[in-house]
Amino acid sequence: MITKSEFAIIGGGVAGLTASIALEQLGRDFQLFEQTKIVKGIGAGFGLAANAMQALEIIGLREEVEQIGYYLNSFAILDQWGDILVNPNTNSLSHKYNQQNFAIHRADLHLYLLSKIAQERLHLGKQATKFLQKEKTVLLTFADGTQHECNYLIIADGVKSPLRQQLIPSSVPRYAGYSCWRATIDNTDIKLNQGTETWGKQGRFGMTPLVNNRIYWYACINGPQNSEIFRNYSIADLQKQFADYHDPIQTLLSNSKDADLIWSDIIDIKPLQNLAYHNILLIGDAGHATTPNMGQGACQAIEDVAVLQDELRRKIDVVAAFKAFEKRRLSRTRYITDTSKRIGQVSQWDNQFMISLRNKLMKMMPAKLNQKALEKLFKQDFMTLNK
Repeated sequence: MITKSEFAIIGGGVAGLTASIALEQLGRDFQLFEQTKIVKGIGAGFGLAANAMQALEIIGLREEVEQIGYYLNSFAILDQWGDILVNPNTNSLSHKYNQQNFAIHRADLHLYLLSKIAQERLHLGKQATKFLQKEKTVLLTFADGTQHECNYLIIADGVKSPLRQQLIPSSVPRYAGYSCWRATIDNTDIKLNQGTETWGKQGRFGMTPLVNNRIYWYACINGPQNSEIFRNYSIADLQKQFADYHDPIQTLLSNSKDADLIWSDIIDIKPLQNLAYHNILLIGDAGHATTPNMGQGACQAIEDVAVLQDELRRKIDVVAAFKAFEKRRLSRTRYITDTSKRIGQVSQWDNQFMISLRNKLMKMMPAKLNQKALEKLFKQDFMTLNK
Protein backbone atom coordinates (compact mmCIF):
# COMPACT_ATOMS: atom_id res chain seq x y z
CA MET A 1 0.00 0.00 0.00
CA ILE A 2 1.33 3.43 -1.00
CA THR A 3 0.41 6.33 1.29
CA LYS A 4 -0.12 9.79 -0.20
CA SER A 5 0.04 13.48 0.66
CA GLU A 6 0.40 16.84 -1.04
CA PHE A 7 3.80 17.58 0.55
CA ALA A 8 6.35 15.18 1.99
CA ILE A 9 9.17 16.50 4.17
CA ILE A 10 12.22 14.30 4.65
CA GLY A 11 14.18 15.03 7.82
CA GLY A 12 13.12 15.92 11.36
CA GLY A 13 15.86 18.44 12.16
CA VAL A 14 15.46 22.20 12.53
CA ALA A 15 14.68 22.68 8.82
CA GLY A 16 12.15 19.86 8.56
CA LEU A 17 10.37 20.61 11.83
CA THR A 18 10.11 24.33 11.11
CA ALA A 19 8.90 23.64 7.57
CA SER A 20 6.21 21.37 9.02
CA ILE A 21 4.98 24.17 11.27
CA ALA A 22 4.92 26.59 8.34
CA LEU A 23 2.89 24.18 6.19
CA GLU A 24 0.54 23.54 9.12
CA GLN A 25 -0.07 27.28 9.40
CA LEU A 26 -0.85 27.42 5.68
CA GLY A 27 -3.35 24.58 6.00
CA ARG A 28 -1.43 22.37 3.57
CA ASP A 29 -1.55 18.59 3.55
CA PHE A 30 1.87 17.18 4.49
CA GLN A 31 3.66 14.27 6.13
CA LEU A 32 7.05 14.46 7.87
CA PHE A 33 9.42 11.49 7.76
CA GLU A 34 12.42 11.14 10.11
CA GLN A 35 14.87 8.24 10.10
CA THR A 36 15.49 8.16 13.86
CA LYS A 37 12.97 6.62 16.22
CA ILE A 38 13.11 9.58 18.62
CA VAL A 39 13.33 13.27 17.67
CA LYS A 40 15.62 14.76 20.30
CA GLY A 41 18.56 16.56 18.69
CA ILE A 42 22.17 15.98 19.65
CA GLY A 43 23.37 17.13 23.04
CA ALA A 44 24.96 20.34 21.86
CA GLY A 45 24.21 24.02 21.52
CA PHE A 46 24.27 26.53 18.70
CA GLY A 47 23.53 30.16 18.06
CA LEU A 48 20.28 31.72 16.94
CA ALA A 49 21.49 35.06 15.61
CA ALA A 50 19.33 38.11 15.06
CA ASN A 51 18.46 37.06 11.50
CA ALA A 52 17.13 33.70 12.74
CA MET A 53 15.07 35.45 15.40
CA GLN A 54 13.61 37.70 12.69
CA ALA A 55 12.68 34.61 10.66
CA LEU A 56 11.10 33.00 13.73
CA GLU A 57 9.10 36.18 14.30
CA ILE A 58 7.78 35.99 10.72
CA ILE A 59 6.73 32.37 11.31
CA GLY A 60 5.20 33.33 14.67
CA LEU A 61 7.60 31.45 16.97
CA ARG A 62 10.05 34.07 18.23
CA GLU A 63 8.57 34.90 21.63
CA GLU A 64 8.36 31.27 22.75
CA VAL A 65 11.82 30.39 21.42
CA GLU A 66 13.29 33.32 23.34
CA GLN A 67 12.06 31.65 26.54
CA ILE A 68 14.30 28.61 25.95
CA GLY A 69 17.31 30.55 24.64
CA TYR A 70 20.13 32.33 26.48
CA TYR A 71 20.51 35.97 25.46
CA LEU A 72 24.04 36.74 24.25
CA ASN A 73 25.07 40.38 24.52
CA SER A 74 28.62 39.70 23.27
CA PHE A 75 30.77 37.01 21.69
CA ALA A 76 34.45 37.94 21.71
CA ILE A 77 37.26 36.24 19.79
CA LEU A 78 40.32 35.74 22.04
CA ASP A 79 43.88 34.56 21.61
CA GLN A 80 45.13 31.60 23.63
CA TRP A 81 46.16 33.87 26.53
CA GLY A 82 42.70 35.39 26.76
CA ASP A 83 43.45 38.75 25.12
CA ILE A 84 40.68 40.12 22.93
CA LEU A 85 41.30 39.92 19.18
CA VAL A 86 37.89 41.20 18.17
CA ASN A 87 34.70 41.87 20.09
CA PRO A 88 31.81 42.50 17.67
CA ASN A 89 29.28 44.94 19.07
CA THR A 90 26.33 42.56 19.00
CA ASN A 91 24.32 44.97 21.14
CA SER A 92 24.49 47.73 18.52
CA LEU A 93 23.75 45.25 15.74
CA SER A 94 20.78 43.86 17.67
CA HIS A 95 19.44 47.36 18.28
CA LYS A 96 20.06 48.42 14.69
CA TYR A 97 18.22 45.44 13.22
CA ASN A 98 15.65 45.16 16.03
CA GLN A 99 16.48 41.57 17.02
CA GLN A 100 18.65 39.88 19.65
CA ASN A 101 21.12 36.99 19.58
CA PHE A 102 20.60 33.79 21.55
CA ALA A 103 22.35 30.51 22.29
CA ILE A 104 20.13 27.46 22.56
CA HIS A 105 20.46 23.76 23.21
CA ARG A 106 19.59 21.80 20.08
CA ALA A 107 17.46 19.30 22.00
CA ASP A 108 15.45 22.13 23.59
CA LEU A 109 14.66 23.64 20.21
CA HIS A 110 13.80 20.27 18.66
CA LEU A 111 11.38 19.42 21.47
CA TYR A 112 9.74 22.84 21.22
CA LEU A 113 9.28 22.61 17.45
CA LEU A 114 8.03 19.05 17.77
CA SER A 115 5.35 20.18 20.23
CA LYS A 116 3.86 22.37 17.48
CA ILE A 117 3.30 19.51 15.03
CA ALA A 118 0.27 17.19 15.01
CA GLN A 119 1.55 13.72 15.84
CA GLU A 120 -0.39 12.08 13.01
CA ARG A 121 1.80 14.08 10.60
CA LEU A 122 5.04 12.63 11.99
CA HIS A 123 6.52 9.27 11.00
CA LEU A 124 9.61 8.11 12.89
CA GLY A 125 12.02 5.33 11.98
CA LYS A 126 11.45 6.11 8.29
CA GLN A 127 14.74 6.39 6.39
CA ALA A 128 14.14 7.62 2.85
CA THR A 129 16.59 5.86 0.54
CA LYS A 130 15.49 6.85 -2.97
CA PHE A 131 12.84 8.61 -5.00
CA LEU A 132 11.25 8.45 -8.44
CA GLN A 133 10.40 11.89 -9.78
CA LYS A 134 7.52 12.27 -12.21
CA GLU A 135 5.86 15.32 -13.76
CA LYS A 136 3.22 15.71 -11.05
CA THR A 137 4.33 13.36 -8.27
CA VAL A 138 7.35 11.97 -6.45
CA LEU A 139 7.42 8.38 -5.23
CA LEU A 140 9.54 7.84 -2.12
CA THR A 141 10.96 4.50 -1.02
CA PHE A 142 12.05 3.87 2.57
CA ALA A 143 14.56 1.45 4.04
CA ASP A 144 11.76 -0.69 5.47
CA GLY A 145 10.36 -1.23 1.96
CA THR A 146 7.32 1.06 2.34
CA GLN A 147 6.52 3.80 -0.17
CA HIS A 148 4.88 7.21 -0.09
CA GLU A 149 3.69 9.37 -2.98
CA CYS A 150 3.53 13.15 -2.81
CA ASN A 151 2.95 16.01 -5.20
CA TYR A 152 5.84 18.01 -3.78
CA LEU A 153 8.95 16.84 -1.97
CA ILE A 154 10.94 18.96 0.51
CA ILE A 155 14.35 17.43 1.24
CA ALA A 156 15.63 18.52 4.67
CA ASP A 157 17.68 15.53 5.81
CA GLY A 158 21.01 17.24 6.33
CA VAL A 159 24.48 17.50 4.86
CA LYS A 160 24.73 13.76 4.19
CA SER A 161 21.33 13.58 2.47
CA PRO A 162 21.08 10.43 0.33
CA LEU A 163 18.22 12.02 -1.62
CA ARG A 164 20.34 15.03 -2.53
CA GLN A 165 23.09 12.64 -3.60
CA GLN A 166 20.63 10.90 -5.92
CA LEU A 167 19.42 14.24 -7.26
CA ILE A 168 22.94 15.74 -7.60
CA PRO A 169 25.59 12.97 -7.56
CA SER A 170 28.46 15.50 -7.44
CA SER A 171 27.24 17.11 -4.20
CA VAL A 172 29.36 15.00 -1.86
CA PRO A 173 30.21 16.57 1.52
CA ARG A 174 33.69 18.12 1.67
CA TYR A 175 35.95 17.95 4.71
CA ALA A 176 37.02 21.29 6.19
CA GLY A 177 40.32 19.95 7.57
CA TYR A 178 39.43 19.88 11.26
CA SER A 179 37.38 17.87 13.73
CA CYS A 180 35.14 19.11 16.52
CA TRP A 181 34.30 17.89 20.02
CA ARG A 182 31.20 19.23 21.77
CA ALA A 183 29.72 18.87 25.23
CA THR A 184 27.08 20.36 27.50
CA ILE A 185 27.94 20.59 31.19
CA ASP A 186 26.62 22.09 34.42
CA ASN A 187 27.24 25.79 35.06
CA THR A 188 26.20 25.96 38.73
CA ASP A 189 29.73 26.28 40.12
CA ILE A 190 31.50 27.73 37.08
CA LYS A 191 29.06 30.62 36.60
CA LEU A 192 30.04 31.41 33.00
CA ASN A 193 28.02 34.40 31.77
CA GLN A 194 29.55 35.30 28.40
CA GLY A 195 30.25 33.52 25.14
CA THR A 196 33.76 33.51 23.67
CA GLU A 197 35.85 31.69 21.09
CA THR A 198 39.62 31.27 21.45
CA TRP A 199 41.99 30.94 18.47
CA GLY A 200 45.40 29.40 19.03
CA LYS A 201 48.08 27.14 17.59
CA GLN A 202 46.56 24.00 19.11
CA GLY A 203 43.08 24.72 17.80
CA ARG A 204 39.95 26.64 18.70
CA PHE A 205 37.90 26.47 21.87
CA GLY A 206 34.47 28.06 22.20
CA MET A 207 32.05 28.33 25.11
CA THR A 208 28.65 29.86 25.78
CA PRO A 209 26.11 29.72 28.62
CA LEU A 210 22.72 28.10 28.09
CA VAL A 211 19.49 28.33 30.07
CA ASN A 212 18.94 26.01 33.03
CA ASN A 213 22.47 26.50 34.36
CA ARG A 214 24.28 24.79 31.50
CA ILE A 215 27.36 25.50 29.41
CA TYR A 216 27.91 24.45 25.82
CA TRP A 217 31.54 24.18 24.76
CA TYR A 218 33.32 23.00 21.63
CA ALA A 219 36.88 22.37 20.53
CA CYS A 220 38.19 22.24 16.93
CA ILE A 221 41.53 20.61 16.04
CA ASN A 222 43.24 20.19 12.66
CA GLY A 223 43.77 16.64 11.47
CA PRO A 224 42.92 13.97 8.90
CA GLN A 225 39.36 13.00 8.10
CA ASN A 226 37.87 10.00 9.90
CA SER A 227 40.85 9.86 12.26
CA GLU A 228 40.81 6.85 14.57
CA ILE A 229 42.95 8.83 17.02
CA PHE A 230 40.39 11.64 17.13
CA ARG A 231 37.54 9.15 17.32
CA ASN A 232 39.00 7.84 20.58
CA TYR A 233 39.94 11.21 22.09
CA SER A 234 39.10 11.63 25.76
CA ILE A 235 38.77 14.63 28.04
CA ALA A 236 42.36 13.99 29.13
CA ASP A 237 43.52 14.31 25.51
CA LEU A 238 41.71 17.63 25.16
CA GLN A 239 43.15 18.87 28.45
CA LYS A 240 46.62 18.12 27.09
CA GLN A 241 45.82 19.73 23.73
CA PHE A 242 44.67 22.99 25.32
CA ALA A 243 46.98 22.95 28.36
CA ASP A 244 48.49 26.38 27.56
CA TYR A 245 45.16 28.12 26.93
CA HIS A 246 43.60 30.70 29.25
CA ASP A 247 41.04 30.12 32.01
CA PRO A 248 38.35 28.84 32.26
CA ILE A 249 39.07 26.33 29.48
CA GLN A 250 40.75 23.83 31.78
CA THR A 251 37.96 24.32 34.32
CA LEU A 252 35.35 23.46 31.72
CA LEU A 253 37.28 20.38 30.64
CA SER A 254 37.85 19.19 34.20
CA ASN A 255 34.10 19.45 34.78
CA SER A 256 33.36 17.35 31.69
CA LYS A 257 33.21 13.60 31.33
CA ASP A 258 34.18 11.38 28.43
CA ALA A 259 30.53 10.36 28.18
CA ASP A 260 29.64 14.04 27.53
CA LEU A 261 31.72 14.21 24.34
CA ILE A 262 30.19 14.36 20.88
CA TRP A 263 32.77 14.12 18.09
CA SER A 264 32.47 14.77 14.37
CA ASP A 265 34.49 15.97 11.42
CA ILE A 266 33.48 19.41 10.17
CA ILE A 267 32.01 19.21 6.67
CA ASP A 268 29.97 21.31 4.27
CA ILE A 269 28.92 21.06 0.63
CA LYS A 270 30.13 23.17 -2.27
CA PRO A 271 27.40 25.72 -3.08
CA LEU A 272 24.88 24.23 -5.47
CA GLN A 273 23.67 25.76 -8.73
CA ASN A 274 20.05 25.00 -7.88
CA LEU A 275 17.83 24.36 -4.88
CA ALA A 276 14.60 23.76 -6.82
CA TYR A 277 14.19 20.81 -9.16
CA HIS A 278 10.65 21.13 -10.48
CA ASN A 279 8.51 19.58 -7.69
CA ILE A 280 11.49 18.86 -5.41
CA LEU A 281 13.08 21.47 -3.11
CA LEU A 282 16.25 21.34 -1.01
CA ILE A 283 16.30 23.32 2.26
CA GLY A 284 18.60 23.62 5.28
CA ASP A 285 21.83 21.63 5.33
CA ALA A 286 20.55 19.37 2.58
CA GLY A 287 20.66 22.37 0.25
CA HIS A 288 23.44 24.58 1.57
CA ALA A 289 25.37 22.96 4.42
CA THR A 290 27.93 25.36 5.86
CA THR A 291 30.75 25.07 8.37
CA PRO A 292 29.75 26.46 11.79
CA ASN A 293 32.20 29.38 11.75
CA MET A 294 29.52 32.06 11.34
CA GLY A 295 26.99 30.24 13.53
CA GLN A 296 24.54 30.25 10.63
CA GLY A 297 23.63 26.60 9.93
CA ALA A 298 20.33 26.48 11.80
CA CYS A 299 19.77 30.19 11.17
CA GLN A 300 19.77 29.70 7.41
CA ALA A 301 17.42 26.73 7.71
CA ILE A 302 14.93 28.92 9.58
CA GLU A 303 15.36 31.72 7.03
CA ASP A 304 14.61 29.14 4.31
CA VAL A 305 11.28 28.32 5.92
CA ALA A 306 10.25 31.96 6.32
CA VAL A 307 10.94 32.60 2.63
CA LEU A 308 9.28 29.36 1.50
CA GLN A 309 6.16 30.11 3.53
CA ASP A 310 6.04 33.59 1.99
CA GLU A 311 6.25 32.18 -1.54
CA LEU A 312 3.60 29.53 -0.89
CA ARG A 313 1.28 32.24 0.44
CA ARG A 314 1.75 34.36 -2.67
CA LYS A 315 1.70 31.71 -5.39
CA ILE A 316 -0.91 29.13 -6.29
CA ASP A 317 1.62 27.16 -8.37
CA VAL A 318 3.94 25.33 -5.94
CA VAL A 319 6.56 24.63 -8.62
CA ALA A 320 6.72 28.38 -9.30
CA ALA A 321 6.99 29.01 -5.55
CA PHE A 322 9.92 26.58 -5.34
CA LYS A 323 11.67 28.37 -8.22
CA ALA A 324 11.09 31.78 -6.67
CA PHE A 325 12.46 30.45 -3.37
CA GLU A 326 15.62 29.37 -5.17
CA LYS A 327 16.07 32.83 -6.68
CA ARG A 328 15.75 34.46 -3.28
CA ARG A 329 18.04 32.07 -1.41
CA LEU A 330 20.95 31.06 -3.66
CA SER A 331 23.17 34.14 -3.41
CA ARG A 332 22.75 34.57 0.35
CA THR A 333 23.42 30.95 1.25
CA ARG A 334 26.39 30.85 -1.15
CA TYR A 335 27.89 33.93 0.51
CA ILE A 336 27.53 32.39 3.97
CA THR A 337 28.99 29.01 2.93
CA ASP A 338 31.99 30.63 1.23
CA THR A 339 32.62 33.21 3.97
CA SER A 340 32.29 30.65 6.75
CA LYS A 341 34.77 28.37 4.98
CA ARG A 342 37.33 31.20 4.75
CA ILE A 343 36.87 32.17 8.41
CA GLY A 344 37.44 28.54 9.38
CA GLN A 345 40.63 28.35 7.39
CA VAL A 346 42.07 31.49 8.99
CA SER A 347 40.94 30.60 12.51
CA GLN A 348 42.52 27.13 12.25
CA TRP A 349 45.97 28.34 11.21
CA ASP A 350 48.68 26.46 13.13
CA ASN A 351 51.75 28.27 11.78
CA GLN A 352 53.02 30.50 14.58
CA PHE A 353 54.26 33.26 12.30
CA MET A 354 50.92 33.44 10.48
CA ILE A 355 49.03 33.31 13.78
CA SER A 356 51.07 36.23 15.18
CA LEU A 357 50.48 38.26 12.02
CA ARG A 358 46.76 37.45 12.02
CA ASN A 359 46.33 38.37 15.68
CA LYS A 360 48.21 41.65 15.28
CA LEU A 361 46.10 42.66 12.29
CA MET A 362 42.86 41.72 14.05
CA LYS A 363 43.76 43.85 17.08
CA MET A 364 44.75 46.82 14.88
CA MET A 365 41.74 46.65 12.59
CA PRO A 366 38.93 49.15 13.23
CA ALA A 367 35.89 47.61 14.88
CA LYS A 368 33.74 48.42 11.86
CA LEU A 369 35.94 46.30 9.59
CA ASN A 370 36.15 43.51 12.15
CA GLN A 371 32.39 43.07 12.15
CA LYS A 372 31.98 43.56 8.39
CA ALA A 373 30.79 39.98 7.81
CA LEU A 374 28.16 40.35 10.54
CA GLU A 375 27.05 43.73 9.17
CA LYS A 376 26.45 42.26 5.72
CA LEU A 377 24.68 39.26 7.21
CA PHE A 378 22.23 41.41 9.16
CA LYS A 379 22.04 44.34 6.75
CA GLN A 380 20.63 42.15 3.98
CA ASP A 381 16.88 41.75 4.37
CA PHE A 382 16.53 38.09 3.48
CA MET A 383 12.78 38.53 3.02
CA THR A 384 13.21 41.04 0.17
CA LEU A 385 16.56 39.84 -1.26
CA ASN A 386 16.15 38.97 -4.97
CA LYS A 387 12.37 39.03 -4.56
